[in-house]
Amino acid sequence: MSALPPEQTRSMLDAASQGARPQGLLEQKWAALHASAEQVARLGELSNERAETDVDVFAQLLVTANDWQRDVAWQGVEDIEALMRAGLAALGTVAARGQDASVPARALWREFHYAREAVLCLLQPICEARAA
Repeated sequence: MSALPPEQTRSMLDAASQGARPQGLLEQKWAALHASAEQVARLGELSNERAETDVDVFAQLLVTANDWQRDVAWQGVEDIEALMRAGLAALGTVAARGQDASVPARALWREFHYAREAVLCLLQPICEARAA
């Protein structure tokens, strides 16, 4: 049992989590996700997007976001990382067997695309569906 009041305990936990989750690292993770998405696009025989624009938009949105939005965005990015890691491993297995990986790669690309849009919408004050 803590001798501290709940409000003080919460603020200490928040401060500790912010130290463990610097904004710059989140931007790096976002950029790395787009690098993984480029691999998926190649396997899915899709044209590449301009990831630099998306990474810049993400960085700008983080600056104006509330703490809770950054926390949820962090979790969303970690979830997308797990999705991409598992998906790329599966696509690698399919390709190593000499099978066509384009169809499952397109499915993974769509999942990435929708998850990415959800994180971006989370960070915007009013989100309207962006053109897919």
